[in-house]
Amino acid sequence: MTWASWTTVGIHVLPGVVQAEGFGPMQGDLTIHTTWSEHEAHLAVQYSGASEWYTLVGSPVPCHSEEDSRTYHQAVVDGVREGERAQDVLKKLSRTA
Repeated sequence: MTWASWTTVGIHVLPGVVQAEGFGPMQGDLTIHTTWSEHEAHLAVQYSGASEWYTLVGSPVPCHSEEDSRTYHQAVVDGVREGERAQDVLKKLSRTA
């Protein structure tokens, strides 16, 4: 089985931008982590420095390659930095897969 992962720490997130399964809205200093395996990108979020990870609402998304999963990770990071809701970014990505 092939897999890959990426993590971006220290993303300042405004209210209403990130929703996590089993947690709800998250804001402030967050870390986003993407794991790619079996043709899916799984995205998780945590408060930077915390130990608990939460699945982003809308994750996993279909993803056919390691290269695409890196692009997906960066698209979510860039989107939330600009104030776009993470789940909207994931919806767009799942339509392009």
